[in-house]
Amino acid sequence: MSWLTKTLTSSIGKKVLMSLTGLFLCTFLLVHLIGNLQLFKPDGGYAFNKYAVFMTTFTPIKVISYANYFLILFHAFWGLYLEYQNRKARPISYAVVRNQSSFSSRNMAILGTILLVYIVVHMGDFWYKFHNEPLPYVQYTENVTTGQVVTKTMDSGYSQEVKMAEMTDAVAGTHSIIVKDLYKEVATAFQNPLLVIFYILGMFAVAYHLYHGFQSSFQTLGWNHPKYTPFVKFIGTWVFAIAIPLGFAAMPIFFFFK
Repeated sequence: MSWLTKTLTSSIGKKVLMSLTGLFLCTFLLVHLIGNLQLFKPDGGYAFNKYAVFMTTFTPIKVISYANYFLILFHAFWGLYLEYQNRKARPISYAVVRNQSSFSSRNMAILGTILLVYIVVHMGDFWYKFHNEPLPYVQYTENVTTGQVVTKTMDSGYSQEVKMAEMTDAVAGTHSIIVKDLYKEVATAFQNPLLVIFYILGMFAVAYHLYHGFQSSFQTLGWNHPKYTPFVKFIGTWVFAIAIPLGFAAMPIFFFFK
């Protein structure tokens, strides 16, 4: 194990850890966006609330989620540690700065800190409330033949032991579920203009952070080739720095004006 320890504690090894954890978090962002796109379905939250239950009850997903929480903290604090080491190695700034690097590459630590604050607020707004607070329940009854869904808000104070109660009426040809209405919580939260602005600003930080981080991760891992680098830059720019932040930013805007 000594060779592994020496490798990971070396200068390049520390950067490799940042790259690998960063790319994992990029994958998580993409999957998270795809799931959250259920919010745009005009079904009263039927698809999104089922998705929320699946993400918090399916064991493999739960394991990956908790690993993701750890990696977010590790990536953030490891990045601050590397920034501290870089500044410690060069305590005196150059008198003349001729820096052709991008804004995002020069401010990765600041952008990462902003994102950590954003994630804490986001988790408190929705993840914590879904797991620990008595949110309202909603019942969805789907006609298995036509696919039509009827929504019914449960009485105040209703609660259940399981996250999703299911009932099937073979005679009527319907399938019903009762779940916590996280969709309503999202819709209500994004009526607050300050929260909407906060989320949009957070997505600007995501965009700038990923613009540099995605591409530099592949360079650190040695994938720097004239044949592949343009493709990596294209994905890093148009998917991770533009499409994903826009997708997340569209959600609070959608509910604010809905």
